[in-house]
Amino acid sequence: MDRRHLMQWMALSALPLAATAQGVRRRALAFPADFGSHPDTQTEWWYATGWLAAPARPAEPTHGFQLTFFRSRTEVAANHPSAFAAKQLVFAHVALTDLSERRQRHDQRIARAGFGRADSVVGDTRVHLGDWRLQRSGATTASRYDATVASPALGGTLALSLQTTQPLLLQGEAGYSRKGPGAAQASHYYSQPQLAVSATLTPTGTGQPARSLRGTAWLDHEWSDAVLDRDAVGWDWIGINLVDGSALTAFRLRRADGSALWAGGSWRATGGAVQAFGPDAVRFTPQRVWASPATGGRYPVQWLVETPAGRWTVRALLDAQELDSRGSTGTVYWEGLSELLDPQGTRVGLGYLEMTGYVGRLTL
Repeated sequence: MDRRHLMQWMALSALPLAATAQGVRRRALAFPADFGSHPDTQTEWWYATGWLAAPARPAEPTHGFQLTFFRSRTEVAANHPSAFAAKQLVFAHVALTDLSERRQRHDQRIARAGFGRADSVVGDTRVHLGDWRLQRSGATTASRYDATVASPALGGTLALSLQTTQPLLLQGEAGYSRKGPGAAQASHYYSQPQLAVSATLTPTGTGQPARSLRGTAWLDHEWSDAVLDRDAVGWDWIGINLVDGSALTAFRLRRADGSALWAGGSWRATGGAVQAFGPDAVRFTPQRVWASPATGGRYPVQWLVETPAGRWTVRALLDAQELDSRGSTGTVYWEGLSELLDPQGTRVGLGYLEMTGYVGRLTL
C-alpha cells in the first residue's frame, strides 16, 4: 500500500471510530503486558525524548532527540480474512536537534502492519518500522530500551540505550489520564522519567568517526480510543527531568481562541510519591512567540508554567524545531529540546516541549 492509500485509510478510519468510541475502560495497569501494544484501541504511541552531551562535559547538552512510534487501528475488522487488509497502521517520527549547528533534522515513515515491514507486539515493548526499532528488555522494575534509527535525513544512524533509574510513573489516576470533560476523553498513560542514556551517532558519507554521547531521557507510552474534545484544536505539553532527580509533566488542551479546555500533569520528587494535578491547577502563559517561515505557524517557544508544585519558565533551546509530518500522521507540530528555569532564572531541568494545533486543528 503506497502513502496515498495509507493516508486515505487514515481519513476513513478516524471518523467512524471517533464517532462511536466509548473511551478506554479504567483499570489497573499490569506489567509487562502494558508495556506492549493494545491493538483493540484506536491510537497508541511510544515516545522517547532526551538530551545528549559529550562524556567529558556531561552538563552541557549538544543534542536533543525525539523518537516516536505510533500505532493506529483502522476501520477494517480485526477478523478480516485477508492478510493484505490494513487493520493496523504504524507511523514513526525521529528528530535530532544539533545545538552547535543550530539545526534540527527529522524524518518520518508510515506502513501497514504485517509482512515483516512493520509491527507493534502485544505483551511487551517491541515495535519496528523497517529498520527503525524500539525494544524493551529486563525486569519490569529495571527496564532497558534499545532503539536504532538509520536515516539519510539525519545524516547517519542514531543508536540509543535507555536504562531506568526510577520506578514507573503512572500518570493521572494510577495510569488513567483524563483529557477532557467527557467520559470518553481519557487514556491509559505512564511515563519512564530520568532514563540514563548512552548513544552512538554514526555519520554517513562524511568520513567522520562515530560519536559516543551520554544524557537523560523521558519515555511516554499512551493509548486511547478518544482523546480530543470537539472544541479542542491541540495541546501544549512538557516532560522535564530536573537535575535533582524530580520529574515534571504538565499539559493543557487548547481551544481555538487559545484558552484552556482541560489541563493536567504530575510532579514526583526523587523517592517521593506522585502528585497529580487537577484540570484547574495548571496554567500555561505564553511569553515569546516564534513564527515558522515554512508553515506560518506561530508557536510560543517560551512559557510561564504554573502548577501546584511550582512556577517555572520553559524556554526552547532552539526556536526552529517544527516538524512537518503531513507525509505520515498528517499534521504539523513543534517538538523540541527546552530548559526549565526557576524564578531566579537558574536552569533546573531539561526536557521536551510539544505544541500541536498551531497549523490547523489536530485530528486523532
